[in-house]
Amino acid sequence: MSRTILLVEDEAPIRDMLSFVLEQAGFNVDEAEDFDVGLDKICEPYPDLILLDWMLPGGSGVQLAKKLKQHEFAKDIPVIMLTARSEEDDKIRGLEAGADDYVTKPFSPKELVARIKAVMRRVTPTSKEEPIEFSGLILEPVSHRVTSGGEPIDMGPTEFKLLHFFMTHPERVYSREQLLDNVWGTNVYVEDRTVDVHIRRLRKAISENGHDAMIQTVRGSGYRFSAKV
Repeated sequence: MSRTILLVEDEAPIRDMLSFVLEQAGFNVDEAEDFDVGLDKICEPYPDLILLDWMLPGGSGVQLAKKLKQHEFAKDIPVIMLTARSEEDDKIRGLEAGADDYVTKPFSPKELVARIKAVMRRVTPTSKEEPIEFSGLILEPVSHRVTSGGEPIDMGPTEFKLLHFFMTHPERVYSREQLLDNVWGTNVYVEDRTVDVHIRRLRKAISENGHDAMIQTVRGSGYRFSAKV
C-alpha cells in the first residue's frame, strides 16, 4: 500500500483533479470537503501527509493546521498548504501555523507531487544514527545493537529493520502493506502474512522485560509501536 494523503479541499472539481493526480503518482487519497470533516479524519490510521486548502467552510486551513500541531499523536504529520494567496505575509502565516510547505494556485501537478515527495523525504527520519530509546529498550543504528534493560538482544536483520522503523515512527498505525513498503522495499515481493511472522519473532526477542507489549495490534488496521501500554 502506498502512503496516504489526506486532501482537505472544499471545491469538488479541484478535489477530484488532485485525487486523480495523487493516485496516478502512487498515493492513497482520503478526502475531506470542509474544516469539520478534515478534523474528524485526523485519527487512526493517521495520514502520512495532509494537503490543506487555505479557505474552507467552517474554518480556515490555518486554524486546522494549528489544531493539528496541538494533537498529541498527529502533531508531526507534515502539512502542505494550498492557496491562491501569494502574498509573503500570508505565506508566513501558513508556515507559522505549522505548515511544512506552501503551494500557490495555479500549480502544475508535477510540481505538487515533487513538493510532496520532497517534504516526505525531509520529515521522515530514515537515517538516524543516534541511539533510540523507549522505556529501557535501546536500538543503536550504527552498531546494529539492541539492548533491553542493559542486556543485549539477538535478532535477525529483518527484525532489526522492523524495530528500527517502529521506534522512529512511534504512535502511528501502519498496515501490513505499509510495513512491507517501508521495511522490505517496494521492489520486493513478499506476502502480507510474512509481516505477522516477523512481528511474532520481534515480540519474542524483546519480551524478557515486557517490551513486546509496545508492538500493539490495532484490529482491522495493522500495527502500532507505543510506550503507552
